[in-house]
Amino acid sequence: MEEEIKERIALGNKVYFANKMMFQSRLISKRAKLKLYYSVIRPIVTYSCETWILKETIINKLLVFERKILTKILGPNNENDIWRIKTNQELDDIIKHKNIINFIRVQRLSWLGHIERMQGTRTVKAIYSWKPFSRRPKGRPKTRWVDDVRKDIQKLKEPN
Repeated sequence: MEEEIKERIALGNKVYFANKMMFQSRLISKRAKLKLYYSVIRPIVTYSCETWILKETIINKLLVFERKILTKILGPNNENDIWRIKTNQELDDIIKHKNIINFIRVQRLSWLGHIERMQGTRTVKAIYSWKPFSRRPKGRPKTRWVDDVRKDIQKLKEPN
């Protein structure tokens, strides 16, 4: 899973650098550049994200990628004739806390809804509802997709 996500991030970088002139152009508004990011780069990075299990290292890599792209798109701030790069908090406020991780969580919950509504004869539904006869091995269990989705549901239930 980690290798695929690394490849997706690399593809997102390729797309950004292939269109670098457009993203750095002063003729295009920042709002339009953000729309391009959401419609071109983010879908390439998050393709098939519904099936991902997010570990902390992967979450950090995805957030770093997104912040790097957003920093390049939105540019620095000019305060009192001093230029400085926007902080992560400022970037988060600009995108209204709709970062790539929250997007992936929403996609996973959407996929869960599709699976729950499927007929029992479909392969995906059969795999989802299958219970193995054996027990899980000793030690810390590996995180399953279902476990990650349950965490997403718990986060949605928590009051902000």
